Amino acid sequence: MKTLKLTNWSLMIIAAIMLTGCGFKLRSGQALPAGYNQIYLSGTQDFSPLKRSMEEYLNRYEIPFVLSEPQTHPYSTVAIYLMPDTLDRRLLSLYPTGQVAEYELVLSIRYQVIFPGKEAQFIEFDVTREYQDDPDAILAKSRELELVLSELRQQAADRIIRMLPSQGSSNL
Repeated sequence: MKTLKLTNWSLMIIAAIMLTGCGFKLRSGQALPAGYNQIYLSGTQDFSPLKRSMEEYLNRYEIPFVLSEPQTHPYSTVAIYLMPDTLDRRLLSLYPTGQVAEYELVLSIRYQVIFPGKEAQFIEFDVTREYQDDPDAILAKSRELELVLSELRQQAADRIIRMLPSQGSSNL
């Protein structure tokens, strides 16, 4: 019994030494690149669902942001300009009757990110989700679609914020 405990402890110590020796270290959860302290969030549509999702995301993770042009510390503010998103449906499968059984929803996201003193970067990406269309369950289909779209926009907001550090370092 004691040899088993000793073996477990020694294996954990060896694993820790190996991880430290190879350069492994935990990454921080910092969403903003070093040297920037807030995000200016704007869009072509003031009340777009994507902009609301971005604001919710930034509030939830306590990332400082402003919705009006920054007057103080303009050199430490990253600007994100959201373009209108577009939704497309792709047919994936049909029932034997010819009715649509499954769609792939594709939400195309376009935005521009500007780091102070650097060129603007235009970014475009798609967020996809499979969506089953059951003709027997017609009630609440629009509500279900709204929930799926809300989840897609939340994924897009998360991706936009997570891409910031790499965009900031690639545009030096």
